[in-house]
Amino acid sequence: MIENEMSQPKNSISTAFYLLLSLPSTAMGFGLAVQISALSWILSTKYHLKIDEVGYVWLAGPLAGIIGQMLAGVISDKIWFLGGRRRPLIIIGGIVAAGMLWMLPRLDLISNALDTVDILYVALTVALALDLAINIGFNPTRAIIADVTPEGDARTRGYTIMQTVSGFFGVGAYFIALAWGKETLIYVGMAVMLAFNLIPVFFIQEPRTIKVIAEADSKDGKRTNIQQLLAIYVAHSFTWLGVQTMFVFLYAYIKGRMGISDDAEMGRIIDISFLILNTVGFLLPALVLQPLAGKFGRVRVHTAAIAIMALSYFGVLLAGSSPVAMYVVMALLGIGWAAVVSLPFAIATEYVSADKQGLYMGIFNLSVVIPQVVVSAVFGRIFKDAANLDIIFVICGVSLVVSAVLWALFVRDKAVSLPKK
Repeated sequence: MIENEMSQPKNSISTAFYLLLSLPSTAMGFGLAVQISALSWILSTKYHLKIDEVGYVWLAGPLAGIIGQMLAGVISDKIWFLGGRRRPLIIIGGIVAAGMLWMLPRLDLISNALDTVDILYVALTVALALDLAINIGFNPTRAIIADVTPEGDARTRGYTIMQTVSGFFGVGAYFIALAWGKETLIYVGMAVMLAFNLIPVFFIQEPRTIKVIAEADSKDGKRTNIQQLLAIYVAHSFTWLGVQTMFVFLYAYIKGRMGISDDAEMGRIIDISFLILNTVGFLLPALVLQPLAGKFGRVRVHTAAIAIMALSYFGVLLAGSSPVAMYVVMALLGIGWAAVVSLPFAIATEYVSADKQGLYMGIFNLSVVIPQVVVSAVFGRIFKDAANLDIIFVICGVSLVVSAVLWALFVRDKAVSLPKK
């Protein structure tokens, strides 16, 4: 058994332990990749839902996440069951998510079996349960990294290695979709969900006693920890407003702006685009972002990556109807994506008492799910009637510009010593 190495010197945490620690979060990330690759495509092509109806289906998940992540966080901070506080929810989330993935290709069969229930409501229910399961599991998979790693560089390494492993499997997800189809991807996703959630957690020894700090009284410069957390949440929410818009409506942009009418070709362009995005996203955190963060500070590096992502979104508009140009822009977007899925967690956990990691990771998730709600509930209706679908990436770009400004002005590092000017 690879035991918890928290009690050992910071530099003695083995790569094997970091890799093992990354697997549960990798499973949840793989499930998200399956959603991104398959959900909009299968709803629009196999079940023929309209663009605003696809948005409504995506809305179900974030609504579940608002409640699910915070509830899961509070519970995982307080309980001790099956030898851990995070372990039970990771297991439950993995099992339920795998079951919902199994249902995705069978929505029509379920709708027919229920006779009078419209397929839209079946899709909403399955999406709600799938996203709730991922949300229940995702929070503890990230919190457990903070639980068993010391603050500072060791924790940053934990989150960047997590993203490297998760991103590698995410790339694999899009490759599977390209090579063998989206239904094959769904079944592989089921297997990954079950294996990576149910097995590794029994080889990670969670600490029964965790460090407590007085958050309200602890200050970083002139701002309290709570003020810094709020600044992080707001800045991160604008990031996700842009990112989620791309995830949900890229298929509509490709179909309308590029004039791609063939469903298979549209799906291929989507999968190649996200494969490129995630390839850059998994290569950069450990190889590039972690060393740069150690030299310049995590917030500075993250802000620069977000700014690059903002410019890249405007670059999509220049790509026009060319899939190849789109792929080049997606590679640039991957720089920001690599930062989004790794650095904010390391930054935020430094301001949180260890006995409330689950709660604050749940609150942190609001900066993801509230933008998702806005995208699904509002933007779908706007895009449905839009004469020019360039507006999709205008919104993406503007959102990331706002995010970069907020990161630069209102967030600072706590644990990393920045170079003197």
